[in-house]
Amino acid sequence: MTGPVLLNVLLLGLVALACVWLVTEPLRTRTPDDPDAPERARLGAERDRLYAELAALTDEARRPDLERRAALALRGLDALPPAPRARRGTRTLALALLGGAALLTAVGAVTFVPRWQLASLTADEAANVQAALKLPALKAQAQRSGRAEDYLAWGKAAFDSNTFDQAVTAYGNALKLDPRQPEALRRLGILLLTRGEQTGQAISAEDAQRAALLIRTGAQLAPQEPESQLLLGFALARFGEDQAALAALERYRTLDPKGRDADELITALRARLNTSDPGLRVYAASCASCHGPAGGGGVGPSLRESTLTRAALSQVITQGKGAMPAYPDLKPAELAALLNVLEGWQREGQ
Repeated sequence: MTGPVLLNVLLLGLVALACVWLVTEPLRTRTPDDPDAPERARLGAERDRLYAELAALTDEARRPDLERRAALALRGLDALPPAPRARRGTRTLALALLGGAALLTAVGAVTFVPRWQLASLTADEAANVQAALKLPALKAQAQRSGRAEDYLAWGKAAFDSNTFDQAVTAYGNALKLDPRQPEALRRLGILLLTRGEQTGQAISAEDAQRAALLIRTGAQLAPQEPESQLLLGFALARFGEDQAALAALERYRTLDPKGRDADELITALRARLNTSDPGLRVYAASCASCHGPAGGGGVGPSLRESTLTRAALSQVITQGKGAMPAYPDLKPAELAALLNVLEGWQREGQ
């Protein structure tokens, strides 16, 4: 975390603590006529503790859970009936609370509030929303500076938030300033290639070739970046180059073993390329995405190193085991062909 960002976080924490102090002042001087005082005090203490933890947080992985719990505490406080009017200082406290709340809202509008709203989203959805929130500032910065790196930052945020018209503009301007930008090349290419899906208009053959050239060039400039191989594989599959597409997508999986964006396409390509052997066709459609294209292992274990008998293999396939899903609907001929392939790999070993 950079110095300015850390300073802003610390200042925001101080503001939050000050506002918490103002909010809990009535609780510290509660009247005996408040039947909800114990619950109000408990929720206030819980909220204070969570705010303090957030202000001093060093492990960002804990932030969503802490903010969710803080939001629940606030929601519980809001659900309670209003506290009885304080005997003294009520007007002064109300004015102080209003000023503190306004300051917290102004300073925290881009931090705490969006994070609470994002707590119910998936990680990808939250990332997309956060990228969209950054777009106006990134666009203004790029247009003001005219630098390639600022256009790339704007393009990345637009692409990640699915704001594709801005992504095209930003990446196009970045390439005008520096045509050797792998990210801009491949992403502009895939946006051009898939424009028909976004607009409902068919892409011309000339635009398709131009898009393919952009993606290929981006992959040549950055062959070790997983996204280069991922987008290259998708583009090649569009043009019917199944073998080359599969090679690119398998390269993507090698560069990013946790990447799951190409699983369905890889399975479809393997199935199309293995039509001559029924066992390989079943394996490609149901097993290869976890156990590797040739049974050598991946997300799942190596099938070539397996010592299971044919009967045991059949039972695991049809009934499942652990993380392995069951495939009870395989026809007897399909199951037999698959078992023949697996037994052949066991004999071959690695």
